[in-house]
Amino acid sequence: MTYSVVMKFTPHPFLLYLLVFPFLSEAQKVYSDQVFEENIQTVQLFPASGDFSAQMSSPVIALRSPVPLVLQFDDIAYEADRYSAKIIHCNADWTRSGLRDADYLEQYNEFNVDNYEYSINTRVPYIHYTFQIPGVSRSGNYIIKVYRGRDESNTLFTRRFMVYDNQLAVGASVVPPSKNEDRRTAQQINVNVSFSNRELIDPLNSTTLVIRQNQRWDNAIVGLKYNNIREDLKQLQYQLFDGSNTFEAGNEFRFVDLRYVRTRGRNIAAVRMEEDVVFAEAGEDQPRKGQSYLEYLDINGQYGIFNVERQNHELESEYVLLTFNLESAPLSSPPVVLGALSNWGKNPNAKMVYDQATGRYQATLFLKQGWYDYQYAVRGDSGWKPEPFEGNHFQTENEYEVFFYYRDMGSRYDELIGYTILNPNKRRF
Repeated sequence: MTYSVVMKFTPHPFLLYLLVFPFLSEAQKVYSDQVFEENIQTVQLFPASGDFSAQMSSPVIALRSPVPLVLQFDDIAYEADRYSAKIIHCNADWTRSGLRDADYLEQYNEFNVDNYEYSINTRVPYIHYTFQIPGVSRSGNYIIKVYRGRDESNTLFTRRFMVYDNQLAVGASVVPPSKNEDRRTAQQINVNVSFSNRELIDPLNSTTLVIRQNQRWDNAIVGLKYNNIREDLKQLQYQLFDGSNTFEAGNEFRFVDLRYVRTRGRNIAAVRMEEDVVFAEAGEDQPRKGQSYLEYLDINGQYGIFNVERQNHELESEYVLLTFNLESAPLSSPPVVLGALSNWGKNPNAKMVYDQATGRYQATLFLKQGWYDYQYAVRGDSGWKPEPFEGNHFQTENEYEVFFYYRDMGSRYDELIGYTILNPNKRRF
C-alpha cells in the first residue's frame, strides 16, 4: 500500500507582507519630476518644434501628434555612460496605472539613450544627450524614467509629460474672484466642459479636473467638483464661489541674463572666469511686497538655453556658478530660489543661507548659459509661497492649463480627454 502525504503550507503573516508589499508600494508610488544624481544637469522635456520658445513650452502633446517631445540633458563627465529609458503610464494622481506596456507602446519598453555629443571648449566638460520620446497609443499621464545601464533601480531622473485626446471641448477663462477680499490679489479660473461627443457615466465620480499655473505642480488645483450640470447642453460647469478654483496671482518673475560670460548680462552684477569654472553674482534683490505692480515681459518661471557669444547653444555654452542675493532680515524659515531653474524648489541648492555680515540670504546654483526666470518663496501649507517676497497683483500675466481626465466603467486607467491652455494676456519675449 502506498501512502502520499500532502502538506498544507500556511505562510507566516510577515512573509505575506514581504511578498505583497513591493507590489503595493510600486502601485501606490506617486511619480514626480526628480533628479537623483548631481552630475545630471539641465533636464528639459518639450515639443520638438525647433524654435527657442519651445524650451519654455509645457511637455504636453496631442495623441498621434506629428510633433514629438524631445528630452535633453547634460552629464557632467569626461566619458559617455550607457543609459536607458522607460515610459510609464500613470493615473491622474501620478500613481502607476493598470495598463501593461503593450497597451500603450508598440515596441519593447526599454530604449537606449545613445544620441550624445561632447561639449566644445567649455571650462566644465559635459556630454549632451538627446532622446526623442516614442509615440504612445493611449492618452493620459506619463513618466519618462532614465537609468544607468539596464538597472532600473539606478535611476538618474524622472520627468512627467501628458498626452491628450480632445474628445470634448474644454473652455476656461480668468475672471475676478468670487470673494471680494481676493479681487486685487488673485485670479479665478472658471471652466466649462462640453461632453456632447463623449458619454460620461457618473461624471461626479469618474472625472478629474486639474488646473495648474505656470507649469507648477506644487500649487496645482486637483479634484474640483462641478457645481452645475446642464443636461440640455451636455455641459459640466465649474463656476465655484468658495475660492477653491482661485490662484494667488503673484507677480511677474525676476530674471537673470546668463547669455554672456565675457561681459555682464542684465541683472548680473559680476562675472569672473577661472580656468576651470565661471563664477557670477546676481544683483541684490529686495522684497517687492507692498510695491506697485510693474508690467514687463517674462517667461512665467521657465528658462531657455541660449548663448550669444558662440554658435552652438547646446555644446558651447558654459556652466556658471551663479549666486543669488536677497536682502532680508533673518527669517524663521529660509527662503528658496523658485522656478524651473531649481525644479520649483526641489533642488537642495536652492535653499538660501543667511549671511550675517551682509544682511542677505544667498544661494548658489549651477546653471548653463541662458535666460532664467525666478522668484523667492517660503514654505506654505500647500507648496511654496512667493507672496511674502513678491506680493500679489491681479494684473499679473500667468499661464494656466486645464486637464480633464475620465475613467470609463471597468477601465484600468484615466484617459486625458480634454486639455486647454489659457493665457489671455500673453506677454512673452
